[in-house]
Amino acid sequence: MDLWFSEYHTESVRFSIKVSKQLYSGHSDFQQIDVFQSKEFGRFLTLDGYMMLTERDEFIYHDMIVHVPMAVNPDIRRVLVVGAGDGGAVRELCRYDYIEKIDLVEIDELVVEISKKYLPATACSFHDKRLEIFYQDGLKFIRKCHECYDLIIVDSTDPFGPGEDLFTKEFYGNCFKALTENGIMVNQHESPFYKSDANAMQRAHKRIAETFPLSKVYQAHIPTYPSGHWLFGFASKKLHPTGDLNPAKWNSLGIDTRYYNTQLHYGCFALPTYVEEMLRDVENQKNAEY
Repeated sequence: MDLWFSEYHTESVRFSIKVSKQLYSGHSDFQQIDVFQSKEFGRFLTLDGYMMLTERDEFIYHDMIVHVPMAVNPDIRRVLVVGAGDGGAVRELCRYDYIEKIDLVEIDELVVEISKKYLPATACSFHDKRLEIFYQDGLKFIRKCHECYDLIIVDSTDPFGPGEDLFTKEFYGNCFKALTENGIMVNQHESPFYKSDANAMQRAHKRIAETFPLSKVYQAHIPTYPSGHWLFGFASKKLHPTGDLNPAKWNSLGIDTRYYNTQLHYGCFALPTYVEEMLRDVENQKNAEY
């Protein structure tokens, strides 16, 4: 008998992976957690039935959410990661020797424990001495921070359930206050392709653009995420994501990546016309309100 994991991207579209076996199934205080084994994508983690990562393509997401801001500001020393209990963002950050402190705020401790057990290649840096983990709500944590961090990475789940508060104007406002003068915030920005995802993307972009003087969007192709076309947000107090990039300086670090490179860095901010139009629509709404 064939076993398949299926995720509905819309009411009439679903994405399926043939499953060799189920490695874990359990329910935390916050969500359903499952880990599956597959031939094509290796092990993969789902939360409440939604794909979070696969061993096959997780490097794309984690390269792009970490190395893009790190290449723009080589003076980043203190980092806050919100979400990211799988450990992928932490793994990439720990490759920078000059980072002094990484605070990880994850609401669900069981996600971390399951990732350590079943996804060791992703959750391989939780032992790093620079890392401190806070098992609490990200919004409540950030309210107490003032000019504490050079970089905030919002590696949240989708904008409902446990991750809902991480898409609010209050949260983005608190992130702004928590950043230093040259601070950067990056976030997973959903997909622009299907209508419901696109609506969530536009809401998030509008709120970020209302909060930060500089807000840009960049993209990557992640096969197991809805439509494969995925966006990230880059917001800062003053640094421009391409204008302030120093490719030679980042390349001199010798960080070996599988997806990110500094040529791609420039290109990923060049968006398709339909996405540019979606972003302009909400930016124009913002400007009309002032």
